[in-house]
Amino acid sequence: MTNSRVYNFAAGPSVLPLSVLERAGSEITNYRGSGMSVMEMSHRSKVFMDIFQETRDKLRRLMNIPEDYRILFLQTGASGQFSMIPLNLIGKTGKADYAVTGNFSGLACKEAKKYGQISLACDTGGRNHSYIPRQEELKLDNEASYFYYCANNTIYGTEWDYVPETGEVPLICDMSSNILSMPVDVSRFGIIYAGAQKNMAPAGLTVVIIKDSLAGHELPFTPLMMNYRTMIDKDSMYNTPPCWCIYMLGLTLDWVAENGGPEGMEKLKWQRAGMLYDVLDASRLFTCHADKGSRSGMNVTFRTGDEELDAKFVKEAAQAGFVNLKGHRLTGGMRASIYNAMPVEGVEKLCDFIRAFDKQN
Repeated sequence: MTNSRVYNFAAGPSVLPLSVLERAGSEITNYRGSGMSVMEMSHRSKVFMDIFQETRDKLRRLMNIPEDYRILFLQTGASGQFSMIPLNLIGKTGKADYAVTGNFSGLACKEAKKYGQISLACDTGGRNHSYIPRQEELKLDNEASYFYYCANNTIYGTEWDYVPETGEVPLICDMSSNILSMPVDVSRFGIIYAGAQKNMAPAGLTVVIIKDSLAGHELPFTPLMMNYRTMIDKDSMYNTPPCWCIYMLGLTLDWVAENGGPEGMEKLKWQRAGMLYDVLDASRLFTCHADKGSRSGMNVTFRTGDEELDAKFVKEAAQAGFVNLKGHRLTGGMRASIYNAMPVEGVEKLCDFIRAFDKQN
C-alpha cells in the first residue's frame, strides 16, 4: 500500500484491489495494442466482445454456475431489480414472499406490492433489524411465485448464515454486498443478483444470474428494458452495456481466482471480521449493532452510544487514514465495510486505532 492511499471502509462504491487498479491504469489508453481505451471502443467490436465473453466465462467458472443459468450484465442498479423481479416472476400466481431484514429488502418489498399480493415471510424491524430469523421462524406460502431475501444487510450489519429452504418456490437473492465472499450453490437459487460496486467492479454494472426457465413469464405491461427474456435473447446487448465496468469485473475476477477463489475470500472475510468483532466485544466503550450469530462478515456496525463521541471517532479515524467509517443515517454510529479487496493489514491497523481510542476515552 502506497503512502498516499487511505484505508477505505466505504459501503459502496468501495475499495477495489490495488493490483486491479494498477492493471487498469496500465491499459487505460491502449488496451492490449488496440490503440484505444476500453472506454472508447464499440461494444460490438471483436475486441470488446472478447472481453465480454471472457468475463462471463470467468464468473461461470468461479461460481460454478450451471449451464441452464444465464449471466446478464445490466445497468438497472440493484434497485432496478426491485421492480424487474416482480414484473417478470409474480405473474405465475400473483403472490410472493418477502423476508424483510433490512433497508433494501424493505424497499424491494414495497416496490413488489405494486404488482401482486406480497406476504411477509419475516420482518425484523421490531428489533431494528439486529438479527436474522431462523428457518423455523419464516412464514412460507406454498403458492408464492418466489421467495425474496437480501443475503447481507450493509446498513445494519447482519448476514444470513444459511440459505432458506423454500421447497418448490424459487429463491431470489440480492447478494450485492457479499457475492464472491464465500462459495455458493447456485443451483439452489432461481435468481442471484448483485450491484457490482461492493465486491466486483465500479458502480454502474448489475450482474444477474437467472435460471433460464424463469424468464419469459413477464407481466404484459413489462417495459422492454426490464424484461429478462429480452435481455437473454439479446445477450445483455439490447442497448450499450456498461463496457468499462464489465472489463473491470473481468480484472477483479482474475484477482479473486489468484487469491483462492470464493473459498479463499471466505477465509479472509472471517479473518478480518473476527479481528474486528473481538476488539469491539472486548471494548468498554463500543457495542455492536448486530446480535451474535447474525453478524455480517462484510459490514461491521458499532457505536459508543454517545453521538458526539461517535463523531469524534470518525473524525480522528479519518485523520489517521481510515476513511468512510461514519454509519448510515438509519443506524448512526460507525460502520466498517470490509469487502474482499480490503487488505487484512487495514483491519489490523483499524483494530489498533480502536484500542487506542477506547483507552483514551
